[in-house]
Amino acid sequence: MLEIKAAIAKTNKYSVSESGDSVEVTERPRGGISIVLADAQGSGKSARTNSQLVVAKCAGLISEGARDGAAARTVHDMLYALRDGRVSATLVIASADLETQSIVISQNGGPPVYVLQDGNVLTFDSGSNPIGVHRSMKPNVFEFNIEKGLAIVGMTDGISAAGRSRGKPWQDGEIAELIAKHADDPKYLADFLLQEAVGRDDRRPSDDMAIFVIYVDTYEPDIKVRKMTIDVPC
Repeated sequence: MLEIKAAIAKTNKYSVSESGDSVEVTERPRGGISIVLADAQGSGKSARTNSQLVVAKCAGLISEGARDGAAARTVHDMLYALRDGRVSATLVIASADLETQSIVISQNGGPPVYVLQDGNVLTFDSGSNPIGVHRSMKPNVFEFNIEKGLAIVGMTDGISAAGRSRGKPWQDGEIAELIAKHADDPKYLADFLLQEAVGRDDRRPSDDMAIFVIYVDTYEPDIKVRKMTIDVPC
């Protein structure tokens, strides 16, 4: 038996109280979960409002049975109409669909999504524009069979671009190496990559940061138990 493990970590831009990166997790109506990650243009209260609007609407549509691509197009149309095409947001939807026994990734802009499969780490660029600006929008979609050892890592550019302004950027292949080494512990990997990114910005994040990790592992107990742990500093 297999199980889906997932972890999320995020923090705000230095000296900004509200993050423009938002994440939602929702159950799929026919089994499984979807993680929705949005990074709205700018930072602070307005960016937070826009990103929360996007992820909440997207998660709601998915939980009601909409396909991921259709949900992405709908939230694009909503953001485009509400903000007159003047506000953009990157959007990643990662869905572990138990009906199809696959993990589907839908991307619109933003950093590459990392996929660990058969011991190899691959990167998938969005190949598409962020939502909210251009009238027409089409997400880039990838699908992988659910199998032990498969890992999906998505992040916002606050993490992928960390350290660049301070001369301490990620080296080529460095993130991929960490994923290959620690993907079997999603919480540790998400926390480690976030803290490493913050450190590269000298503990003063240059941008909002958010990351999610999904990992497929074996599950042995006879009773299926679902768990969720949330830590929110006050």
